[in-house]
Amino acid sequence: MQTWGQRVIGAAKLDINTYEEVEADEGATLQAAAVVVLAALAQAVGAAGAGSAIGAAIGGLVGWAFWAGLTYLIGAYVFKGTATWGELLRTLGFAQSPRFLLVLGFIPLIGWVIGVVVFIWVLITGIVAIRQALDISTGKAIAVALIGWIIMAVISVFTGLLSVAA
Repeated sequence: MQTWGQRVIGAAKLDINTYEEVEADEGATLQAAAVVVLAALAQAVGAAGAGSAIGAAIGGLVGWAFWAGLTYLIGAYVFKGTATWGELLRTLGFAQSPRFLLVLGFIPLIGWVIGVVVFIWVLITGIVAIRQALDISTGKAIAVALIGWIIMAVISVFTGLLSVAA
């Protein structure tokens, strides 16, 4: 069994065995939550302290839980994947590990490059996490992620419009 640090690195390196281990280890849920919180804090620091650390951590945890639930519903019911919400929660939590690099986002001229690279990297780790947790093909995992992303975008736009109207 890998340590937390080995799992973080393994997830970032797209190591399938790491994702399989995290998926099967029900005790890894708190470890995955730690990845999510630290990733959110790294992003907040990298954005020159924009917002509060507590707000970033809470937002990260809520977004993570919602994203795992959404991918579970799409993956299990539309694409007939075999996973539980907890399995997706754990694998998607560790898939956030490349976001630790967002702490460097404040660096002039290259901060935005780091952000773009991390965005793409997390997209890929997320697809691997979805594929491994749901035991589906890469193509189906991409479809799950894409459909979920569209739903999240629509919800974000809708809630944004509601807050502007209020």
